[in-house]
Amino acid sequence: MDIASFDLDGNADAVEFCPYPTLHQILAAATYTLQQDENQPIRSGSISLFSATSSGLKLLDRVQTPGIFDIKWNSGSRETNGTSNNIAHHPLLAQATSDGFLTLYSLHPIDFSLSEVCKEEVSSSMCLCVDWGSNGSSISVGLSDGCVSTLALREDQLQITQSWSAHEYETWTVLFDACQSQLLYTGSDDCSFSCWDLRQKSSSSMAFRNSKSHKMGVCSIAQCPSDSTKLLTGSYDEFLRVWDVRCISRPVMENSVCLGGGVWRLKYHPLVGGLVLAACMHNGFAIVKIDGENINILETYTKHDSLAYGADWQRAACVEDGNKSGLLVATCSFYDRLLRIWKPYSLE
Repeated sequence: MDIASFDLDGNADAVEFCPYPTLHQILAAATYTLQQDENQPIRSGSISLFSATSSGLKLLDRVQTPGIFDIKWNSGSRETNGTSNNIAHHPLLAQATSDGFLTLYSLHPIDFSLSEVCKEEVSSSMCLCVDWGSNGSSISVGLSDGCVSTLALREDQLQITQSWSAHEYETWTVLFDACQSQLLYTGSDDCSFSCWDLRQKSSSSMAFRNSKSHKMGVCSIAQCPSDSTKLLTGSYDEFLRVWDVRCISRPVMENSVCLGGGVWRLKYHPLVGGLVLAACMHNGFAIVKIDGENINILETYTKHDSLAYGADWQRAACVEDGNKSGLLVATCSFYDRLLRIWKPYSLE
């Protein structure tokens, strides 16, 4: 089950496998460390780049940064709608940091190092979360003051296209709809789960807001890869909820399950239907199977001794061939600064 572990240089809060074909072994891990200074707090961070295989972890590169709250690779399958944005066809890692900047890094395919492509100051508030749109050139960022911004990547420059006050408190999660690129989902510390229509360039309009179902802040949102009408939300209230958004103005919650810890991250497996990886903060990590109205916890992973924050599936080629035994999971925990890779025993 356990393959390897690595002690990072700061408090670990995000891990992301590269989705590009031939680069599935590349794993990025981010840190956020708060140090108290006499005058003001210092928020430092780093991105560590690894080769992660069934043989173990190998550190390839490390970049020192301001404190990082979230990272996200663009996807190798994304289209650029006929634009001349050549850079969007290459592996890019987006980084949301505590100094209010969004930074993009390019992955060098030869020596597997990261180099900064561009950065943009989004706000004087902290950038807490980031997501890529399906066109490969749109990026959304959630902020600590409750605002949300969208940016466009044009060649090697980032440009803010919209900014608006979306929530009363911190915006913890943002997600572009995979099939309707004009829709953006957001979740916040104000306990609300919202959807925004981005077609009005001057000011985004609200498609819906649910402020009653979640008893605490909404930390994560995930969309089913095989059925775009199904969304998941995770909350500090410890529940994973399944939503039907066929009627976008009034989404219906179909089912829910308590995972025993604040549900900070939710990751659908990109190839195995209905399989979800959850980071449950005070209760480790869980693998959940969603099949229609049935939600079953297949497995829990409790080898971390601190807050369970980062989690991701490796998109292994062997899974595409139906052999699930080669499937790897990466997880990280905050205060013990630990990165782990492991194989789920429930899928053997």
